[in-house]
Amino acid sequence: MSSSLFIKICGLKTDRDVDTAVEAGADAIGFVFSASPRRIDAATAARLCARVPENVLTVGVFRDEPLRDVRSLATDSGIRAVQLHGPEDRGYYDGLATGGWTLIRAAAFGEPAPRHGDMGEDILLLDALVPGSGIAWDWSTKPLAAPGEKWLLAGGLTPDNVRTAVAAASPWGVDVSSGVEQTRGVKDPALITAFVRAARDRS
Repeated sequence: MSSSLFIKICGLKTDRDVDTAVEAGADAIGFVFSASPRRIDAATAARLCARVPENVLTVGVFRDEPLRDVRSLATDSGIRAVQLHGPEDRGYYDGLATGGWTLIRAAAFGEPAPRHGDMGEDILLLDALVPGSGIAWDWSTKPLAAPGEKWLLAGGLTPDNVRTAVAAASPWGVDVSSGVEQTRGVKDPALITAFVRAARDRS
């Protein structure tokens, strides 16, 4: 994976989506398995994963799913990381740790701020109060994570504001879904490319 800012493009559903994200230089691509306009099934995810080079992390996104279902979908689809949005406890994360997947914990930023590693996750994702809404939140009010922690900034990011957000919050990486869509659930190749370029622009 890239040694620079880590970039994840989420909610991909088509060959074009995947190819565009990979060609643009994304470090990770996400497939949504929970209820969403971006939802796909395990068979589609498996076909799309086959298009992804080894250096790009494939991520399955889940919310409030039984542990056995997550393990089954993750195995059948061939994803290499599991991202959880929900009230899962430490035991739930421990139940996935044996599967060899990279674990990503998505949490809404609040008080107290979620801390990286609290559930044994490999990566923490800090999101808006309503994940997937495309609504930006105040990234600059206070430090969001300790230096060196693996955490992704998400929530309302777009090609137009990602550079400002990175400068304000200094995240390890960023995650985008609705901010690179032409309509809800439909990705725009030009916006994907523009987002990656803007996120890595240090000029």
